[in-house]
Amino acid sequence: MRSREAYVRPTAPIVPLLAKELREISAGRALWTMSLLVCPLVGYSFVQAVALYSESSAAALQSPVLARSLSPLDGILVPTFGSFYVAVTLLFPFVAIRVLGQEKETGALRLLIQLPYRRSTLVLAKLCAVLTGWLLVSIPALSALALWIILGGHLAAPETLNLLFGHLLYGLLVGGIGLFAATISDNSATAAIVALAVTIGSWVLDFTLAGRSGWSAWFAQLSLTQTLRPFEEGLLSAGLVLGIATVIAGLTALTIIWLLPGSHRRTKFARSLVCLLMIVLALGAATQVRKSVDVSEDRRNSFSAADERLLATLRLPLVITVNLAPEDPRYIDLRRNVLAKLERAMPDVAIVLAGARQNAPGSPGAYGQIKYIYGNRSDVSRSTSPREILPLLYALAGAQPPAPGAGEEYPGYPLVASADPTLLWFFVGLPLLIALAWWWIRRPAIRPRFVDKGAKS
Repeated sequence: MRSREAYVRPTAPIVPLLAKELREISAGRALWTMSLLVCPLVGYSFVQAVALYSESSAAALQSPVLARSLSPLDGILVPTFGSFYVAVTLLFPFVAIRVLGQEKETGALRLLIQLPYRRSTLVLAKLCAVLTGWLLVSIPALSALALWIILGGHLAAPETLNLLFGHLLYGLLVGGIGLFAATISDNSATAAIVALAVTIGSWVLDFTLAGRSGWSAWFAQLSLTQTLRPFEEGLLSAGLVLGIATVIAGLTALTIIWLLPGSHRRTKFARSLVCLLMIVLALGAATQVRKSVDVSEDRRNSFSAADERLLATLRLPLVITVNLAPEDPRYIDLRRNVLAKLERAMPDVAIVLAGARQNAPGSPGAYGQIKYIYGNRSDVSRSTSPREILPLLYALAGAQPPAPGAGEEYPGYPLVASADPTLLWFFVGLPLLIALAWWWIRRPAIRPRFVDKGAKS
């Protein structure tokens, strides 16, 4: 009788597999073509952002009040990386698909699966290659940060790293979509159509369902465009990070399920349904995580430090009933300036969106009112400004408003500079370096052909 060890599949070292995947992705044209296309796209966005920032800074240099509204996060980082986001959405799926699609078309995938590696190891190695590809195509955007510092600009490390982390998660998410599309498709062209249908379809979903309530609002949160907005606002949300990580892990699991060519489709569908159910449950749990950190330098997502300390001591439940429609600009301002900040500052806050209409029968004048109930005391207001709402809450809690802290105001960072000379880097210098790197990597594969003259004769 054979021992149990005889049936155990031997394992192989992971380093050769990673080296093979890195060679495969670097030898493809999709990675280098995208890198070349990103250079002028990011460069033009960076130059335009610096020009607009300089125009605003020219007037702000004479007025400290205007200078406080100048943030490099809004003026430089978000516009520059916005163009990079568009490139990743439209072009990066082709880079990710190439990691798996070519092996599937040539039949090399069947040979790869027979090697002593687990399917999960194979997929994770390909995901590492996708991550490496994202790092390479992000070089133009990262170089824009260096150029901004050279021009004399200011960058705050926490909000900058937070934005980069958000784009990294988004790149892995798009890469996971590309890998899964390549797994379920017969060829790379079909996989590209599937991946672009998901990425571009998320834009349509966001445009059509934005500002709605109920199930429409929940479906709108599934849009890929929603993943970067908190990072662009200087907010690090634990629930959002867990949600994105869940989707990336789920796409990886689905890729593992559909990777084996000989497995029956019915088995794959059954396992996929179980995997999708687990993804939905994990996403539901992630939405319940409300912990978030404001990493913006100007504290745009928080009240003053003194108000934050006092609000953290208010332990009784606070119920806020808002009689505004979700698409009403007043509700958007209230949500951004007050409600979202209260949810992060106070331990127990419940917000009820009544959504009463202005012409609703039986409730004249109710539309636009916001009712605050703290413990057994309540008050009503129509204001959306924290300057009026915070004193109202302190009065309900019987607390004395804190004294304003000194030196907490954001100074702003005006800068008048011209980024036109940097166009030479984005349109000439960096593309030449990328083309040189492309040639250097492909050089070992181009070997001269020697003719055997003796054989001819």
